[in-house]
Amino acid sequence: MKMERRTKILELIGQYPIETQEELADRLERAGFPVTQATISRDIRELKLTKISVDGVHQKYAQLQEKETNLAQKYIRVLQDGFLSMDQAENLLVIKTISGMAMAVAAAIDNLEVPGVVGCIAGDDTVMCAIHSVGEVPAVMAKFQKLMG
Repeated sequence: MKMERRTKILELIGQYPIETQEELADRLERAGFPVTQATISRDIRELKLTKISVDGVHQKYAQLQEKETNLAQKYIRVLQDGFLSMDQAENLLVIKTISGMAMAVAAAIDNLEVPGVVGCIAGDDTVMCAIHSVGEVPAVMAKFQKLMG
């Protein structure tokens, strides 16, 4: 339901100049998605919506995709710059980095939201990534190798 609602939110803000959370909630309810103000607020935050000026007077919600793409590229660059090697240990992925880069690499991995990665813990030159299951580790490793180029 959450994914359908969020897809509908993106559709609605693309079709209409929605200025307020109340207006968004009203349009969602008319589309068959009853919501609370807290849900709307959370969806706006997690979809990374912002208000942009329409005519110098009015504003509307919009998704900043270009900035997200640029940010994703920066995270990939951090991963590429700090990464040395990786090895599987059950459902953990142990990543060795250049000394002092582990925290940055862990933050990059967390922000890239790689499917299968639950979260990371970093030391000075080692990142431990918890993966949902042992079976998902090879796919996560392949994704990291792809990101490395």
